Amino acid sequence: MASDHYLAHHGHGDFEYRFCPRCGGALDYRVVKFNEPKRLICQSCSFIFYQDPKVVAGTVFTVDGGIVLLKRSVEPALGKWVFPGGYVDRGEAVHEAAVRETLEESCLEVKLGPLLNVYSYPRSANVIVVYTAEVIGGTLSAGDESLEAGAFPLSKIPWDELAFDSTKQALRDYIKLYLKG
Repeated sequence: MASDHYLAHHGHGDFEYRFCPRCGGALDYRVVKFNEPKRLICQSCSFIFYQDPKVVAGTVFTVDGGIVLLKRSVEPALGKWVFPGGYVDRGEAVHEAAVRETLEESCLEVKLGPLLNVYSYPRSANVIVVYTAEVIGGTLSAGDESLEAGAFPLSKIPWDELAFDSTKQALRDYIKLYLKG
C-alpha cells in the first residue's frame, strides 16, 4: 500500500474532469481501443481528453561530501526532505528545468552530469527525471519552496523523513552508483 505522502505527491493530478475543454459537453469514460484503458470522451463532440503525465526534473549531487536535500515549505509533503526539483514548464527542455529548479530551490548553480534515472509509478501523474550534477556556483541555502537546505553525509540522511518514493529511490541509486564504488 502506498504511503499518504506518495499518494499526495503522485496522485494530485488525478482528479475527475467533468466537462469537455473544447465544447463544454459532458465527459464520460469509454473504451477507444481494445486493450487500452478507458479514456475521457466528450458525449457531444467526441473529443478524446487524454490525461498526459506531468514531467518533473531534479538533481542529486554533493556539497562538502554530503548529499544536498531540501526541506519542503509547500504541500504535498510539507516539512519533508527532497532533492532539488520541480515541474518542467511547457516548451522548456527537461535538462534546463533541472538546472532552473536547482537554482530556485537551493541557490546553487549546477552543471548537469549523467542522467541518474527516470522514475514513474502506476498511480502517479508524474514522471520524475533525475540527473546527477556538479555545483559550479552559489551558496547552499533554502530558496523557493524550501524551509531548510542541508548537505547530508550518508550516515545522516533522514531516510524516515524523505518526501516521496522517488526521493528514496533516486538517493539509493546515486549512493550505489557514485558514492560506494
